[in-house]
Amino acid sequence: MKAITEQIQEIFEGIKIKPLGIEGLSYSHWVLLDYGDVIVHIFEEETRSFYELEKLWIDAKKIEYQ
Repeated sequence: MKAITEQIQEIFEGIKIKPLGIEGLSYSHWVLLDYGDVIVHIFEEETRSFYELEKLWIDAKKIEYQ
């Protein structure tokens, strides 16, 4: 979890974007990186299955990102 979080932060820092907040890094079950318009969730598999966040956004417009 920490390595994935650090890699994402490195990528954003490379394009001069700093997070507004980081939550959960010390617990390592679910990390949230808040970049304002973009929120990054990093889950352990069991935690992701439990919360099923995708269901909250089932009706949201999908945007492809490359």
